[in-house]
Amino acid sequence: MKELEKTYCAEAVEGARYDAWEKAGAFAADTGSPATPFTIMMPPPNVTGSLHMGHALNHTLQDILTRYHRMKGRDALWQPGTDHAGIATQMVVERQLAEKGVTRHDLGRDAFVERVWEWKKESGGTITRQLRRLGASPDWEKERFTLDAGLSEAVTKVFVELHKAGLIYRDKRLVNWDCELLTAISDLEVVQKETKGHLWHFRYPLEDGSGHIVVATTRPETMFGDTAVAVHPEDARYQHLVGKQVRLPISDRLIPIVADEHSDPEMGSGAVKITPAHDFNDFEVGRRHDLPLVNVFDAKAHLNENAPEAYRGLDRFAAREKVVAEMESLDLLEQVEDHVHALPYGDRSGAVIEPYLTDQWFVDANTLAQPAIEAVETGKTRFVPKHWENTYFEWMRNIQPWCISRQLWWGHRIPAWYGPDNEIFVAATEEDAQAAAKAHYGKDAELTRDPDVLDTWFSSALWPFSTLGWPEQTPELQRYYPTDVLVTGFDIIFFWVARMMMMGLHFMGDVPFRTVYIHALVRDASGQKMSKSKGNIIDPLELIDRYGCDALRFTLTALASPGRDIKLSEGRVESSRNFATKLWNAARYCQLAKCAPDPDFNPGTASLTVNRWIIGHVAKLAGDLEQALAAYRFNDVASVLHHFVRGTFCDWYLEFTKPILSGGDENATQETRATTAWVLDQILHLLHPVMPFLTEDLWQKTGNRDEMLMTSAWPSFDRGLIDAAAMEEMDWVVRLITEIRSIRSEFQVPQKRLVGVSLEGANAATAKRMETHDAIIKTLAKLERFGSAGDDGAIPFVLDEATGRLSPGDAIDMTVQKARLSEDVRKLDKEVEKIEKKLGNRDFLARAPEDVVAEQRARLAEAEATRTKKQGWLS
Repeated sequence: MKELEKTYCAEAVEGARYDAWEKAGAFAADTGSPATPFTIMMPPPNVTGSLHMGHALNHTLQDILTRYHRMKGRDALWQPGTDHAGIATQMVVERQLAEKGVTRHDLGRDAFVERVWEWKKESGGTITRQLRRLGASPDWEKERFTLDAGLSEAVTKVFVELHKAGLIYRDKRLVNWDCELLTAISDLEVVQKETKGHLWHFRYPLEDGSGHIVVATTRPETMFGDTAVAVHPEDARYQHLVGKQVRLPISDRLIPIVADEHSDPEMGSGAVKITPAHDFNDFEVGRRHDLPLVNVFDAKAHLNENAPEAYRGLDRFAAREKVVAEMESLDLLEQVEDHVHALPYGDRSGAVIEPYLTDQWFVDANTLAQPAIEAVETGKTRFVPKHWENTYFEWMRNIQPWCISRQLWWGHRIPAWYGPDNEIFVAATEEDAQAAAKAHYGKDAELTRDPDVLDTWFSSALWPFSTLGWPEQTPELQRYYPTDVLVTGFDIIFFWVARMMMMGLHFMGDVPFRTVYIHALVRDASGQKMSKSKGNIIDPLELIDRYGCDALRFTLTALASPGRDIKLSEGRVESSRNFATKLWNAARYCQLAKCAPDPDFNPGTASLTVNRWIIGHVAKLAGDLEQALAAYRFNDVASVLHHFVRGTFCDWYLEFTKPILSGGDENATQETRATTAWVLDQILHLLHPVMPFLTEDLWQKTGNRDEMLMTSAWPSFDRGLIDAAAMEEMDWVVRLITEIRSIRSEFQVPQKRLVGVSLEGANAATAKRMETHDAIIKTLAKLERFGSAGDDGAIPFVLDEATGRLSPGDAIDMTVQKARLSEDVRKLDKEVEKIEKKLGNRDFLARAPEDVVAEQRARLAEAEATRTKKQGWLS
C-alpha cells in the first residue's frame, strides 16, 4: 500500500498505467479459452485520421462493454484495425508530392502506391496512438489493415465469387462524379450545401408551331442532354400536350412530352426538362419511358461532342451563362427567379458533384439485401434504439445498385482483365485470367487489367469475418463470429452496417452481429453540429490534457442517452473531473482513517445497521449497473455510479461513520474500517469500465494487490446482502436530512445557524429511528433540537406518515421568504400550463421526435413536483 498523493495527477498516471496493461497482455483474447467469447468489432478509423469527438464517444462506449465483459469472465475480443481510406489517403500523398512540383502521373502507378505505403508506415499510426490515450483496450496484437495481405485476399475472393454468381457486373449508370478528383464517390462523401441560385424558365416551342411549353430548370447547361419534357399526369394544364413533341432550342432536336409523377405541378411551371444522363431522378424517368441517354459532359465537366459546336470544350458554368444569353437572344427566356436549393459538393475536393453517366462496376444490392432485411425482421439482429430499424428498412427496401469502382490508384485493384475485343475476364490472379482468355479465344491473348480500385466500403463490408482470417477457416473465425454487438453512428447504417449484413449473411451464412447499438451525434453546448467553419470543434485530446481521460469518458457516458444527441460543454467535463477528485479525496480519507482492505472480511457478517445499509446499496448498485449495460443505457450507468459514489458513499456513509471511527467501541471501529475499505474496493471494480485509469491507480495504491484491477473479476453479490430493514432505516435518515437541508436552502437560513425540527404523528418505527440516530441527524442537519414541537411560524413538511416542522426562529424574515416562494409557485403554474398545452397539441405529439416528447413530459413532472413541494411549505 502506498500513501496517496494530495491530488490525483492524470497526466502522470495514464501513460504509465496504459503501458503496464499493454505489456502485461491484459487486452488479449484467448482462442483456446474455455470461457464464453464476447466479440466486438472496432469500426476501422481512416488511417489518415486523428481522434475527434465522435471517435471519443464511439470508442469509450466500446471500451466500457469490453472491459465489463472481460471482468465478467468472458473471453473478450475487441478487434482493432484501420481503413486504407482510398480517396483521403491518396489526397494526402498527392498534396505532399504537389509541394515538390510532382504529380502521381510523373511517378507512375507502382511508384506512387509504394510512396503511399511509405507514408502509411511513417504517419499512419496517429489514430491508434490517440486511441491508446483514450484508454481503449482492444487486442492490439490482432490489429488489421484493410489493405493487408489477408484482407486483400478476402476482398479478391468476394469479388470473384459475386461476379461468378452474377451479383457483380459492369454497367453504364449515373454515379456521383467528382470533376476535380476524376472519380466516382459514395453518397457519404457528398455534402449538400444550401446555395443561392436561380430558376430559369425557358420556352420550348411545340413541333407543330402552335405555341410553346415553359420548363423551369436550375441547370441550363444540361439542356443539350434533354430527351423529354415531363408534366404531371393529373395536371389539367398540360394533358392535351402529352404525346406531342417540342423542338429543343439551340440543339434543334425533337423530344417528346411525357406524363410522369416526377413532375411537381406546384414547382415552377409544372413542366420539367428530363435529362437522364445528368440527374438521378431524370434517370429513373428515362427508364420508365425508355428515353435515350445523352451525356453532354466529359470527365472534367466540360461540354463534349454531343453539344452544339460553339459550346464544345466549355466549362459547365461558362456554358450555363452562354446558354442563358442565347435563349434570351432567341426570345425563349420567360423569366428568372431567385432560388435557394441544395448543391452537392465533394467533401474532399470541394467541387460541385456531377451526376455522371459512366461505365462502372456495380453490386446487385437488391438481391443481397433480402436476407439482410429478413434477419432484422425476425430478430436475428436487433437495433438499439429500436426505431433505427425503420431507417434500415427504408433504405434496404429501396436499395439501388451499389457502385463499387473508383478511379484511384490507392486501394484494392479490381481483379478484372480486358481482352482485345473488351471481353472481361474476372479472376483471382492474372494467371487465372490468362487461362480463361486462352480458353475463350483458343489462343494466348494480350490482356489489360482494369485500372480502377474498389470502393473503400467494399472491403469494410467484410470486416467482421475478414479480420478473423476468412477465407481460411481459422480458430478465430469459428470462435468469434458472429460478433455480439456493433457500436456505431446512425450516419453509416446505410454505408457500412447494411453492407456488413449483406456480406456476412452471403458468405458466412449468419448475421455479423446480434445487436447494433446506434449512438447519437456529439454536438456543442448549444446543440450545434461541430464544424471548422463554425469554429466550435471540441478537441478530445485537449480535454484529456486539461481534465484527464477519465473525466472525458465519464462525461460522454453520462450524456449518451438513447435517441438524444449529446450537447457537450467543457463545464461538464470539468464537473466529471471534480467527481474523480471527490473519489480520490474519499480514498485518501480512508487511508488516514486506517481503513485498509481486510482479506478475511465477510460483508455478510456485518452487524452495524449503517454497515449493512452501505453493503446492501453496493449489491443493489451492481445489479443496476448490469441491467443498464445489458440494455445499452450508458447514461444510466454513469448516473447510478455518480449517485452512489458521490452521494451514498462520500456524502452519507463516510459522514455517518465518522463518530464510529472516532469512538471507543473497538469492535464497531474495526468492522466499519473493514466495511469502508471493502466498499471502496467494490467501487473501483464497478467504476473501472468507465474510469479505468483512476480506478486502476487507486487499486494499486490502496492495497497489496496480486493482480491488476482490469484483469480482476467483476464482483458478484449474494442477494442476501441486501438488508431491506437496514436500507429502509438509513434511507429514511438520508431523506429526513435532505428535506431539512432543502428547506434551509429554499428559505435562505444561514449555514451556521442551528434550527429546531419536530416530527409529529410518527409511528413506533419512526420514533425508534429518531432516538437511534438523534446525534447524527442533529450534526448533519445543523439542529439545536430535534423531536420537540416548534413555534407557530414553523415551516411544515411531510415525511412518510409524519408531519414535520422546521423552526428557523429569528434567522429569517418569514414574510419576505413566503412572498418569494409564492412568486415561485406562480411562475411554476405558468410553466406547467405552458408544457401541458404543448403536450395537449396533437400536431406536436405527431411530429416531434420521441425523445423531445419524453423530455417535455419529464419537465412537466419535475415542475409539478417542485410546485407541490413549495405549496406544502406555504401551507
